[in-house]
Amino acid sequence: MSDAATIDEPAELRLEAFRGELTGYCYRMLGSAFEAEDAVQDTMIRAWRGLDRFEGRAALRSWLYRIATNVCLTMLGSAQRRARPMELGPAGTARSAPGEPLPEEVWVGPVPEARIIAGDPADVAVARESIRLAFVAALQHLPPRQRAVLILREVLAWSAAEVAELLDTSVASVTSALQRARTALAGADLGGEALRPLDREQSDLLERYVRAFEGYDMAALTALLHEDVTLNMPPLPLWLRGHADLRDWMLGTGSGCRGSRLVPTVANGMPAFGQYRTTGPWALIVLDVSAGRIRGITNFLDVERLFPLFGLPLPG
Repeated sequence: MSDAATIDEPAELRLEAFRGELTGYCYRMLGSAFEAEDAVQDTMIRAWRGLDRFEGRAALRSWLYRIATNVCLTMLGSAQRRARPMELGPAGTARSAPGEPLPEEVWVGPVPEARIIAGDPADVAVARESIRLAFVAALQHLPPRQRAVLILREVLAWSAAEVAELLDTSVASVTSALQRARTALAGADLGGEALRPLDREQSDLLERYVRAFEGYDMAALTALLHEDVTLNMPPLPLWLRGHADLRDWMLGTGSGCRGSRLVPTVANGMPAFGQYRTTGPWALIVLDVSAGRIRGITNFLDVERLFPLFGLPLPG
């Protein structure tokens, strides 16, 4: 942007130290990595313009979150709620038509954890739990201010007084909003387990998944899945449930995946793969793992935007 070239380096460095955590906050609020980056960039420009009013790291952090919250609330004021295919209609079958692709703003999208999580491994493990796709999708059901309260209190561990000051409200109002948010999420499916790189059982499951997928061995693949596994493919509205329909889809409409190569990555704290068909890049696959098996498979098909975001190569 035009202001970027005029930012003095010390000020820019002070602000940039917060970019990752602000991006994580805005992603949880907005459900889109691309919108989160836009929100953080807007936040940084607004902050730089008024930076001389603040001294001290703690004050600066609180102020940046206030700006970011206001930016997100404004963006959410005119936006529809982002969702996952499972929330938009009943499951289809292997014989169902995929349907017409829906616009990007309909979907909860993936995010590379490297852009929003850093630091101590213990902190990374905790943060991963709060960016799983199902959790972020569940957040989108909350009214925006309630969503901000839940994230600030439960995920970022702010005190009720700090949140009240940020939102220009009372501690009682924050406490009430948090209770309503907890109640709203109590019955939600918040997804399976976050990625555990040092977990031998989980690593073995992922290795077996890659072998089965690349070998297109449907018997071996379905043995790794929960009986009620789901498959969804944004931006297509169709989603499937269960071994039989997933297998029949892979052997029918999805048979172009035969011969694919998988490149590992991490999305939303969950194991993920860039899928390259013999014809080229096809999908970002994100796996939801629970109790030693795969309970959900999300194939994000917008590779032109997502592969560069995740550092996955596109043909030149």
